[in-house]
Amino acid sequence: MSPESKPIARKAHAKINLTLEVLGKRQDGYHEIISVMQAISLCDVLAFEPHDHLHLASDVAELVSPNNLVCKAAKLMQYPVKGSPGVAITLSKGIPLASGLGGGSSDAAVTLQVLNKMWDVNLPRKRLIEAAAQLGSDVAFFVRSNPTALATGRGEKVEALPSPPRTWVVLLRPPIELANKTREMYARLDTSCFTRGQHARRLARSIRAGERITSRQCFNVFDPLAVSLFPGLEHYRREFLAAGAGEVHLAGAGPMLFTLVDGRGDGEGILQRLRSQRVEAYLAQTV
Repeated sequence: MSPESKPIARKAHAKINLTLEVLGKRQDGYHEIISVMQAISLCDVLAFEPHDHLHLASDVAELVSPNNLVCKAAKLMQYPVKGSPGVAITLSKGIPLASGLGGGSSDAAVTLQVLNKMWDVNLPRKRLIEAAAQLGSDVAFFVRSNPTALATGRGEKVEALPSPPRTWVVLLRPPIELANKTREMYARLDTSCFTRGQHARRLARSIRAGERITSRQCFNVFDPLAVSLFPGLEHYRREFLAAGAGEVHLAGAGPMLFTLVDGRGDGEGILQRLRSQRVEAYLAQTV
């Protein structure tokens, strides 16, 4: 283990799926997807410090659980190290829970990266990505540390894209909860929902050409399904549009909604109007 004793602090950024398409259902029961993923400035912060055991603390009490992906990632990294090293991890949440922004996956990815060095595991990038895929489909994206990427397979196959020009993002978090939301969303899909990946590939071409991304280029297969699965979501979508959003899309499997705006001023205007209606909303930018 590294002799370093000072706490190590790292940001774990959220992501939005600029596009999310389903190409079909696989024989293993998963769905084949293609998605342009983009990291944004909204983030959690994790601090790591040597400890006798694995210990997790958080400002959100319900996250202190062995089922947290942070704990699972730590145990995965602990396995190949002799003597079962310990670590105290403090998780400070800035990403709303269960919102579709990949907060848990990002936290797990940071844990893999930090402990890989802290415990001198020294897994090469390929092995670290394989470990990430064991934890969840989105974890590989965060482990790659490329802010913009084209994800395929279950989401674990990640191809880096150049970062597009900085773009401001307004996010609205409806106060809606749905148990097992991702499973429920995928269960509602039928063959009429499947596409050929044209939205993702078109956007990827624009990004490679250095063009600015817009909400009009975004697509989420779950946009039309979410209204029936999240009661009240349509009300918040209309609130978003009334506040000045051009187009509104679901973030991942939701219920977070987002829109891309031309500049910070436009974003702050929408944010203020939403908050004046006592709606939970955030302003972020792509990273």
